[in-house]
Amino acid sequence: MAVPKRKTSHANKSSRKTANMKKAMPALSECPQCHQPKLPHRVCPNCGYYDGQAVVAEE
Repeated sequence: MAVPKRKTSHANKSSRKTANMKKAMPALSECPQCHQPKLPHRVCPNCGYYDGQAVVAEE
């Protein structure tokens, strides 16, 4: 089993982690029913519509 010869330095550890920190926010699209921003390909959290059909009943 492979064992590292030396402790991983802080710089090497940080540079390996930076790839995950650069991720951008997900793109938002506009709901055609209520015109609020929502994530694409998901049910609108405001009105409960997806693809022009009511999927979640409003309370």
